[in-house]
Amino acid sequence: MLLAVAGLLACLPITRLAFADILTVHPGQSIGAAIAQARPGDEVRVERGLYRENLLIDKPLTLKGIDRPTLSGGLKGDTIRITAEDVTIDGLIVRDSGDSLVEQNAGIYIRPGANRATVHNCDLTYNLFGLWIEKANDVHVENNLITGKRDYRSASRGNGIQLYNTQRARIVGNQISFVRDGIYVDVSHHAIFRNNRIHDVRYGSHYMNSYYNVWEGNDSYHNRGGLALMEVRNQIVRNNRAWGNSDHGIMLRTIQDSVIEGNIVAGNGRGFFIYDAEYNTIRNNLVMDNTVGVHLWAGSYHNKAEGNDFILNRTQIKYVASRDEIWSGNYWSNYVGWDRNGDGIGDVPYEANDMVDYLSWRHPMMKLLLASPAVQTLRMVSQQFPLLRATSIVDPQPRMQPHNPDWRQWRGIFPSQPQ
Repeated sequence: MLLAVAGLLACLPITRLAFADILTVHPGQSIGAAIAQARPGDEVRVERGLYRENLLIDKPLTLKGIDRPTLSGGLKGDTIRITAEDVTIDGLIVRDSGDSLVEQNAGIYIRPGANRATVHNCDLTYNLFGLWIEKANDVHVENNLITGKRDYRSASRGNGIQLYNTQRARIVGNQISFVRDGIYVDVSHHAIFRNNRIHDVRYGSHYMNSYYNVWEGNDSYHNRGGLALMEVRNQIVRNNRAWGNSDHGIMLRTIQDSVIEGNIVAGNGRGFFIYDAEYNTIRNNLVMDNTVGVHLWAGSYHNKAEGNDFILNRTQIKYVASRDEIWSGNYWSNYVGWDRNGDGIGDVPYEANDMVDYLSWRHPMMKLLLASPAVQTLRMVSQQFPLLRATSIVDPQPRMQPHNPDWRQWRGIFPSQPQ
């Protein structure tokens, strides 16, 4: 009997740890004091009110806001710094970090080793960086509203979400604006970025040296650039919308072995800007009403481009290279060929560029003469005499009808300058 009681008592501490306590912080009390009192696994609930503190979370716990309390960092340091694994932050307004780019001040700074951190349903406002995530794996950031220090010039702001040297992050359903870059991804792999909305920033997303990521269902608009993929490989960029960006919708720069499909790229300065890109698949995208549909150069060969719709771009393709590149099975709204057998494929190959296009890119002042009889004669002669033709994107099987039936709704979108 005594042995049974002793065994039961020995189990009590383990049983007590299995149940998390709930600590409630009322207005006028200290959140930091509650965190210090909490044990691993506890939940700290914060009632609605204004709390002026800089928090350090150094143990696994949940920090949950009730009716959206506000935590202000007093314009110094990080408003919240996380150093422990398995921390969840839910339902808070987190604001007023410091403004040191050197120290990377953030609304929430997830430090190295703080794996499996979760931040959801928060407002991160007037912070230098909304979230800085460094060497922390399996982080989940969902349904947050992130705005930066809007009164700062763009170069002095931080990014909305910054990932550095991470694995398997999930960034889903966030709204980001008035920061430098919406999401900055550096040396971070196997991540998912889905259903985010990013506007009024420099680049909606900026990838550097990152592999095996998925960018899907996102909206990037009214930025300088919608999506910038630089020095990356094995990316999936699917079903996104990049529109009304002043420079480019999607930049593919030094990228290999990636799939870019089903995207809508409309009303940008350049729809696609493709530079030093090889062995990628670009398919079923709508490239619509851009000043330049695709700007392609710097040895961007061996890419497979098929099923894309190039509609009403002022210049469909700007291509300067030493040899033709074959893109087969796309729709070109300025195609003037015919389909005598009715199979939906044009009988005459489409060529994107002629000698006049080439000369106007090399000598921009020539654009002043584009309507002159001499230039129109040069265009006609270059079409008749192959020796005068410029290298071009050539589509040997141009489609007679667009792949995307809803293309008309994207007409008339114009770029705006990001703030």
